Amino acid sequence: MNINNLPITIENGAGEKLTFLRVYLKDGQEYVEVENEVQPGAGPPMHVHYEQDECMTVVKGKIGYQELGNEKKYAEAGATILFKAGIPHKFWNAGDSVLLCKGYATPVYNLVYFLSELFKSTQANGKRPGIFDAAFLLNRYKSEFGMLEIPPFVQKRIFPIILLIGKIKGRYKKFKDAPFPLQLQKQ
Repeated sequence: MNINNLPITIENGAGEKLTFLRVYLKDGQEYVEVENEVQPGAGPPMHVHYEQDECMTVVKGKIGYQELGNEKKYAEAGATILFKAGIPHKFWNAGDSVLLCKGYATPVYNLVYFLSELFKSTQANGKRPGIFDAAFLLNRYKSEFGMLEIPPFVQKRIFPIILLIGKIKGRYKKFKDAPFPLQLQKQ
């Protein structure tokens, strides 16, 4: 996924559509500008961006959101929500019409690639990413992203077995051009 080929729109088949509009520099930091549409009841599970801040402004609809361990909150058009790097969170469409938000994530790193591949897998596998894809993506980019709704035991004990089986079966050839994980980029 080349971030120079923006804008691109991805859909996960589970009610989320995300458009990466452009990448820009501000104060020496790379940002990706995004727009998302979320169908009623849809939204990502509890997750964390270890490196990226994620900010969204509600343009239309009602958003529900929650940081891990905190109460659920709700906001409507005009509200801006900022999820700081390292803070586990989730959001969802809490209304009965399409939720439209605009915002950004910074720094970009592997965000566009990771989400594009995750959405592609989710769409192909019926509302959840395929197990081989999830194991590969969450292992390769574990320095940037985490999915808290997948039990730690599964991620630490089962995913390595799935990765091995996937490698033997040639399941990861489609990721041959995947960008390097963040820990290798920073060296």
